[in-house]
Amino acid sequence: MTSVGRALKSRKLMPHFISPFQITKRVGEVTYRNALSPMLANLNDVFHVSQLRKYIVDHSHVIQVDDVQVKDTLTVETLPVRIEDRKLKQLQGKEIALVRVAWGGPTGMMYD
Repeated sequence: MTSVGRALKSRKLMPHFISPFQITKRVGEVTYRNALSPMLANLNDVFHVSQLRKYIVDHSHVIQVDDVQVKDTLTVETLPVRIEDRKLKQLQGKEIALVRVAWGGPTGMMYD
């Protein structure tokens, strides 16, 4: 997909093309509806063929999907692995303990 203009935050070195997206439906003779990511929710999902380019298959683009078990409440269980850092912060006369924790789980290491 070509640069989408003002829909994305303007940056000096913005790429000409954005990630490959799947075409879900042919709308008109020269327009297609794409399955966009949630990051581009404010963007119209119908594009003219001049804004699209053919995807060339590259097997290094394949991402291995983790076996993630999502609960009915749309949450994933993660467990703390270790405490990375501790810090005390003064806020309006109170001391607040800030702790950086390395979380482990199906999606890998995450930090809080």
